[in-house]
Amino acid sequence: MKTGAQLYTVRAYTQNEKDFSCTIGKIAEMGYKTVQISGIGKDIRPERVREICDGAGLEIVLTHSDVNRILNDTENLIKEHDILGSRYIGLGAMPDKYRTKEWITHFMDDFREPAKKIADAGKLLMYHNHNFEFQKLAPCRDNGADREKRIIEYLLEGFKPEEMGFTLDTYWVAAAGGDVCQWIAELSDRIPCVHLKDMAVEGFSQLMAPVMEGNLNFPAILKALENTSCEYMLVEQDTCQGSPFDCLKTSYDNLAAAGYR
Repeated sequence: MKTGAQLYTVRAYTQNEKDFSCTIGKIAEMGYKTVQISGIGKDIRPERVREICDGAGLEIVLTHSDVNRILNDTENLIKEHDILGSRYIGLGAMPDKYRTKEWITHFMDDFREPAKKIADAGKLLMYHNHNFEFQKLAPCRDNGADREKRIIEYLLEGFKPEEMGFTLDTYWVAAAGGDVCQWIAELSDRIPCVHLKDMAVEGFSQLMAPVMEGNLNFPAILKALENTSCEYMLVEQDTCQGSPFDCLKTSYDNLAAAGYR
């Protein structure tokens, strides 16, 4: 498993080509070898993104792509990922309208064809979870459900492994009250990429924290990942207490000290 940085962590510093190039240099200096492209400036061409990352020795392994482009501009999106050298095309979250018992099956109806096109091109559509995917939806006659099912169960049943993988996010599984190691085992053959971030608390508030600086059982999590299809462990911290660069560096140093680079 290779350790990488999810650029959404430093999105404020990647909105133009100059800032992007500087940020990529800083991430490479930390020791990271891979990155996920997410939240960067829309005017930075894929060719330049690839050139800058190649120049810093960073492999682009995953993206988060606009939902409308996944649905309606699939072929061009695939070509852009060819330029980036990325096999994995990520969806950051399920649009709001699908998160109901009446509309959940429409997600499969709408995304199945793009997922097949992506698979036919030798790539994989990757779904990134938050906490709401672990919400149970009551049975609905419209979708033929005969019992309560979690949203993530609908996704697992609605797409074949070659049509959709999952970017398991450790923080959001825990925020949903789930057992991170249990869900790693449940999704073991469908998680080539994962997001690593820790959970700390301040009073009654949950806080995102650098890896191994919070309360999640990362020794157990990392050991569990060793028995899965995971190729890339991408450090992400949506919100940081202090500098996001310091947070990424702390996470990398902690993972490196544990033997993961």
